[in-house]
Amino acid sequence: MARALKLFRTPIGFHDAYVAAPSRKAALAAWGSAADLFARGMAEEVSDRAAAPAAFDAPGTVVRIARGDPGEAAPARARTRARRAAEGDGAAARRGPAKAARPEPKPRPSRAALDAAEADRDALATAQDAARAALRCAREQALARERRALERDQARDRAAAERRVDEARAAHLEALARWRADAA
Repeated sequence: MARALKLFRTPIGFHDAYVAAPSRKAALAAWGSAADLFARGMAEEVSDRAAAPAAFDAPGTVVRIARGDPGEAAPARARTRARRAAEGDGAAARRGPAKAARPEPKPRPSRAALDAAEADRDALATAQDAARAALRCAREQALARERRALERDQARDRAAAERRVDEARAAHLEALARWRADAA
């Protein structure tokens, strides 16, 4: 059987962070706090479950509500607006200048220049790789031609040297045979 959920609150900037959890330890874990915020007086258990009913819809999930702007205050804000509208423009002048409208957020910076620079770099790398491969291929072909020519020349020279050896051997054997015939 699941333990009953309690409502806990801690201030975070201009908001209150509510969490529905079975214990203080679980609330601290949901807030991601390693310190005991309850012992430091920075967190509390809230007895009014209506303060953050959304917290009970997703137990263990932090629900942020602007401080001084709980969900129940909406009818009070509506009454205030209606009263101000009834007072007319004179009341607005007594209150002072209206708050400036919130400026439009700046658009996110474009990645176009970065994407173009990366594409240029990648194209350059591809072209350089192709040039190295072509050079390597051309040099390898030239070396292969040189090797074949060298082997052909060496084979021709070796064959000529073998013919000279064979001719010299034949001449020596013939001379030796004549010498033996003369000596006999």
